[in-house]
Amino acid sequence: MSSLAHGRIDREGRLIEAEPPLRRLQESAGSALGQPVAVPQIATMARLAQRLGILVSRCVIAAEGSDDLDLWVEAKPDDYGVALSVGGWARRPSREGEDGGERVYDFMRSRGDWLWETDPALKITSVGAEAGEAMIGQPISRLFQFVDSGDHGLPILEALATRARFEGQEAVVRETGERVRLSGLPLIDGGGRFAGYRGSAFRIDPEPAATGPDAPAPDAFGARLEKALRGPLSRIVNQAENIGAQVDGPIRRDYAEYANDIASAGRHLLGVIGDLVDLQAIEREDFRPRGDRIDLADLARRACGLLKVRAAERGIRIDPPAADEVLPAVGDEGRVVQILVNLIGNAVRHSPPDAQIWLRAEVEQGRALIVVADQGPGIDGGDHDRVFEKFTRLDPAGDGTGSGLGLYIARRLARAMGGEIMLDSASGQGARFTLSLPAA
Repeated sequence: MSSLAHGRIDREGRLIEAEPPLRRLQESAGSALGQPVAVPQIATMARLAQRLGILVSRCVIAAEGSDDLDLWVEAKPDDYGVALSVGGWARRPSREGEDGGERVYDFMRSRGDWLWETDPALKITSVGAEAGEAMIGQPISRLFQFVDSGDHGLPILEALATRARFEGQEAVVRETGERVRLSGLPLIDGGGRFAGYRGSAFRIDPEPAATGPDAPAPDAFGARLEKALRGPLSRIVNQAENIGAQVDGPIRRDYAEYANDIASAGRHLLGVIGDLVDLQAIEREDFRPRGDRIDLADLARRACGLLKVRAAERGIRIDPPAADEVLPAVGDEGRVVQILVNLIGNAVRHSPPDAQIWLRAEVEQGRALIVVADQGPGIDGGDHDRVFEKFTRLDPAGDGTGSGLGLYIARRLARAMGGEIMLDSASGQGARFTLSLPAA
């Protein structure tokens, strides 16, 4: 069975309309038409759609007798409750023989610390982390910072290209700083179309610290910052965003604005913490970034993708290197993305609404270059060196974002990889920052 079955849930959570397949599912779960929805996954989706006022869609697994049904469910809120569309209806035994009969997702669920799901645009539809519902509707890259694990590269990016399953993708949860390993399965809707990913996140225990006379000194200050500040601040931000979004009901407009201000200030402090921890790391004598062969043009496109939403909110268009452009270089993939995100983020922050930012890939005298050009106010020639100093902000009366460490850290990272960051700008003429790395 692959056709859609439609139904309706009223505002009290009762299934008041249902086509035959959906009615049979309700009855097999021990309920009936006119009674509360008996399939927990569908009931949860309906409550979420009604509370947030948005369409929620995802794959669910429901039991019917001794079998499981793989369903694609859409819950659309309206003035009368929630309209349901249920497709898929793929039937399979709950168990087949020994271990081989367990579904792959069952295995992922049993070994994961928490679960997550996305829609076809890779926006989060469900997550079991502390971030919870504050992350729903956000791009998955807002929740995770993906880490290149060396020989295996970035499994999630390779899987996305073919809508395939992936395992072993290391990542950092942005709001808490904890390290996780991700696995994911592609979801297919009732019409055979890609519908997103369902996956698990497994916490990675920190590696034991090295001991002995030659071991590097522990980052005690950074560790204390992470433990004492990042977790509580993340919870403050999440709660403030929930209040500002009025997910639990309407509140006075000025109160919602106060909550959004609190969330914005919390995100700023989280960024400052991250910068301070990075600062401590890069100024250690034993700091050594990786020196791998990388595609600088591809990393520039990835960094643009991470900031695309923020730029679009202000009508700013980011023009990345062409999709078929390749620029081999030598560097640390994660650190290069960090540099580019900083340069592009600065360009977004200082560009006027409806402006454009360009990224261009070039090769010059054995160096691989990425140029980030904007249409902002520009930087006076006398301040070109100052912008790379610690805790320097040329416009203290600006929007209050940034720690004054971003460009200092970016240049230190570039130089540690045998590269450089250069600035070409004049007041009123925009700015051109160029990241230079050894060509591969």
